[in-house]
Amino acid sequence: MKILIIEDEQDMLDTMKNFLEKENFVVETAVSILEARDKIGIYEYDCILLDINLKDGNGLELLKDLKEKEIEDGVIIVSARNSLDDKLEGLNLGADDYLAKPFHMAELNARVKAVLRRRQFKGANKINIANVSVDLDEHTVHVDETELSLNRKEFEILLFFCSNQNRLVNKTALAEHVWGDHIDQADSFEFIYSQIKNLRKKLSVAKAELEIKAVYGIGYKLVVL
Repeated sequence: MKILIIEDEQDMLDTMKNFLEKENFVVETAVSILEARDKIGIYEYDCILLDINLKDGNGLELLKDLKEKEIEDGVIIVSARNSLDDKLEGLNLGADDYLAKPFHMAELNARVKAVLRRRQFKGANKINIANVSVDLDEHTVHVDETELSLNRKEFEILLFFCSNQNRLVNKTALAEHVWGDHIDQADSFEFIYSQIKNLRKKLSVAKAELEIKAVYGIGYKLVVL
């Protein structure tokens, strides 16, 4: 799952980023509305954590732009401004939640997961496709009753395909979603091929009734066998 934090307080930004990365999220950051607009224009995010008080403007204006452009990323407003008017305006503009500073990181984590479940998986914390079960909270995968041993990237790849079942996923979209900003450091897609090859093998050996099919020259699609 890929998150964008828009926050100009560096200590708060670092704390949120480090915590969420330990929770196995792919995290990108922006310290201004301008930088955030650039990233949102290029990449897709599962959830955006948006501060209101930014040095180059009001975060609510960015939220308004997102909704006018029908960008469907989940948004949680994270702000020291805890007034009822700000909260109501943010929610009326289409934010999914409002979290007032200061807060515990565990609460932030719970709010993010709740937004992701509501938006992508209809409130469920497990995805069941054929004989495969993916637990979003525990980050585990079972084929029938047997747990499948996956590394972090393999889990993120499988989760991304599960949320895009029967859709053709191109290599670039997959790489950007699972690797985030670090994709710019890669010279080729070999690292994706390697992870997908290992994931496909593990699913096959476990007799999963799912297959990640390659579509030559374009990308991949998750299908039920």
